[in-house]
Amino acid sequence: MPVFTAKTGQEATLREALLSLQSVSRKDAGCLEYTVFADNQRPGTFVLFEGWARHEDLKAHNEEAHVKEFVNGVQSLLAVPFSVTPITPLA
Repeated sequence: MPVFTAKTGQEATLREALLSLQSVSRKDAGCLEYTVFADNQRPGTFVLFEGWARHEDLKAHNEEAHVKEFVNGVQSLLAVPFSVTPITPLA
């Protein structure tokens, strides 16, 4: 579950980059869920909720050109480096 925090003034640009990534990534093999959310309590903060059929699908997704291009291109828009918290359903 990646979390992105935009620099002041870069919120709209980051939002558009994330929506573009969402659109392309939903087509990746094994993608069950790929949705960007805006944090209503922290303006300029976005959370990406991902679900994959297999761990191997997530690994393959992270090696896709569109993901690598996003990660490299988005750095200048971020107030802090993005964080990723792996989550697992309890039941």
